[in-house]
Amino acid sequence: MKVAAVQMDIKILEKEQNLERILENLNQAARAGAKLIVFPECALTGYCFTGLDEAMPMAETVPGPSTAKLAEATRKLDCTAIVGLLECEGERLYNAAAVISPKGVLGAHRKAHLPCLGIDWCTIPGDRPLQVFDTPHGKIGINICYDVSIPEAARVLKLQGAQLLAVPTNWPMGSDTWEHTPNVRATENHFYVVACNRVGEERGSRFAGHSKIVDFSGKVLAEAGATEETILYADLDLAAADQNRVIRIPGKWEYDRIAARRPDLYGPITAPKRK
Repeated sequence: MKVAAVQMDIKILEKEQNLERILENLNQAARAGAKLIVFPECALTGYCFTGLDEAMPMAETVPGPSTAKLAEATRKLDCTAIVGLLECEGERLYNAAAVISPKGVLGAHRKAHLPCLGIDWCTIPGDRPLQVFDTPHGKIGINICYDVSIPEAARVLKLQGAQLLAVPTNWPMGSDTWEHTPNVRATENHFYVVACNRVGEERGSRFAGHSKIVDFSGKVLAEAGATEETILYADLDLAAADQNRVIRIPGKWEYDRIAARRPDLYGPITAPKRK
């Protein structure tokens, strides 16, 4: 199956313009054969808001008006899209990524781990269990940006059957997360990672690009540069991510990073945080 990561610039407060460009890129990627298409974090809205008063008018429910238009497109194109946006629920604001398949809007992941950066300083941490979305195009888990820096978030998704981790992100210049973290998460969890960053400048913040698609051995299959708007593609065998046992030399060099786990030793990971 062909997957795509759409590395694009985004204009803050220009939701309709951003949606138009998302739909254009969705159409282009699907026409090129991509069945799973990942867009950046906050692709619909922009990221560097001054506060809730400015951000809330840009937010939508999921499902909502923008995801309805995306659902119409994914149905016609027979593809699944993962699109970053701001989700509202009453007066609560979340940094989220909607999952839209040919069957409609499947839901959204709400960013669970929040840095003091961009809109995240005033959104609510994700309040739902980490979920694997069983799409017509594979079993997809989502980490949004800083989520992927927390190893447990990806591991939980693997243990729930994820074959691919989609990472919509807004990594800024000066961050080296793009260089190592997607590769490590792919290797340690034996699944594919599609990390889709943005480019351009927003209110003095420049974004690092370097979107990438990584296989479960940590090999980079496709990577973008730091500044260009582009669409990355790679052909993946998602079922291979379910075969966790790696055999280098039969009977002499074999391992399974999932079967080798020792949960009895990991109690401190789930212990309550100390104040």
